[in-house]
Amino acid sequence: MPRRSVLAIGIDPAFADFTTLPGLTPELVRHHIDAELERVRAVGFEVESCLIDLGETAEATTSAALTSKPFDCVVIGAGLREPPAQLLLFEMIINLVHRLAPDARICFNRNPADTLDAVQRRIEA
Repeated sequence: MPRRSVLAIGIDPAFADFTTLPGLTPELVRHHIDAELERVRAVGFEVESCLIDLGETAEATTSAALTSKPFDCVVIGAGLREPPAQLLLFEMIINLVHRLAPDARICFNRNPADTLDAVQRRIEA
């Protein structure tokens, strides 16, 4: 059986606002994202990352990733759901997933460190 495929969509840490998150830096968050995606791979999933900006190219970047191949699951990162100012971006991403990957299951992580848990809630390796 082919490996199940996962697309992880999230805000590129270079564009995130860390003013309310002392001790975090874009580099540290990127490291956590990469480490968690490696954990997802280690249990048997094929995973791709789609890190987006806050709007200028987010739609085009997400559309390109979603149409690159079929995905069994799409993980929507916590940074897209919070802060509330991201609502329109989050809504746009959800609608793209719905339109361009209608057969993919959708899951949500709480932070970069629980992406594997989110994926495993929706699909088996």
